[in-house]
Amino acid sequence: MRKVRMNVQGRVQGVGFRYMTKMVADELGIYGTVCNEEDGSVSIESMGEDASMITFIQKIKDSPSPAGRVTYVDIQEVPMMEDYTSFKVTS
Repeated sequence: MRKVRMNVQGRVQGVGFRYMTKMVADELGIYGTVCNEEDGSVSIESMGEDASMITFIQKIKDSPSPAGRVTYVDIQEVPMMEDYTSFKVTS
């Protein structure tokens, strides 16, 4: 199980980015959370099988929201991250 924390920058707030991220995560069997940050970025904690995580990361980089535009994604492997049992949108 691969555990990844991402900080996504660009036009990612106010464009349905978090909810589209949840839809992609649900399709791929990815668990975790997505939330807006005060600096205008979005943070994602995610866990899933390696092949699914590769696809998930690429879809995030491409922006799951048609109105969004990703300019930068900081990706960190976090093996000690807590285990999730679903994918949730938080504030």
